[in-house]
Amino acid sequence: MRADKTRIVLAMIIFGTIGLFRRYIPFPSSLIALVRGFLGAFFLIVVHFIKGEKIENKVLKKNLPILFISGAFIGINWILLFEAYNYTFVSIATVCYYMAPVFVILLSPIVLRESLTVKKFICSTFAFIGIIFVSGVLETGIVGAKGTLFGLGAAVFYAAVVLLNKFITDMSANDRTLFQLLFAALTILPYVLITERITTFELNTKIIVLLLVIGIVHTGIAYTLYFGGIGKVPAQTVAIFSYIDPIVAVILSVSVLHEGLSPLSAIGIVLVLVATILSEIKSKKK
Repeated sequence: MRADKTRIVLAMIIFGTIGLFRRYIPFPSSLIALVRGFLGAFFLIVVHFIKGEKIENKVLKKNLPILFISGAFIGINWILLFEAYNYTFVSIATVCYYMAPVFVILLSPIVLRESLTVKKFICSTFAFIGIIFVSGVLETGIVGAKGTLFGLGAAVFYAAVVLLNKFITDMSANDRTLFQLLFAALTILPYVLITERITTFELNTKIIVLLLVIGIVHTGIAYTLYFGGIGKVPAQTVAIFSYIDPIVAVILSVSVLHEGLSPLSAIGIVLVLVATILSEIKSKKK
């Protein structure tokens, strides 16, 4: 299980840097998500070819419905997350997005029959209060919290993906990731074709490199690590490890993008991260 946890940690560190890369790509969120999905899937197809791996049709057929639904949820999740980056600071968008672990903690007793301790429930409550502070809704009202709402919407679909992956069986991390990324891209494609004029967007070397990094590193590699780790790790532990992502995002937001935070938002970020980390520490001691 230690190796599985290491994979999750590495994936979270990579995910934590994606907001920084998205900031410098002048494309709509849906188009970036589409490219991300196809590049990630293509990367994994190449890996399969190099390794000479084969996909078992019986296993694929058995898991196909969940693969399709979870893949579609990943696609919607990406669009909402990238929109959150457009409307608020990377740090705030990422922390709102990582309300997903709180949703997982609260839903895992119902969906996965995992026990929910009083301590985890209390920590989740404080994390929710922290999100209210982070959102800025207390200062600007619901209109000023548009980025927060996109982030929370992405969190809902992220939580659903984590829970759905618990029901995928007998598939390697590469196989499940390949099909989920492919289904994510296929879900986004019709939306992009209807809403965007792809021919109007100009490419240059910088944008191509950034898209390749998001597609291969942040998607193909990171999702392989992530899905390769969550299968044997309790959902609530996965939820807590996920907060490595916003910690990295906050550090980059302040140090690289020089994005300022209001005192209330800063308190909220600390409250969310401390509450969830303490929840995991106490559960391990138990």
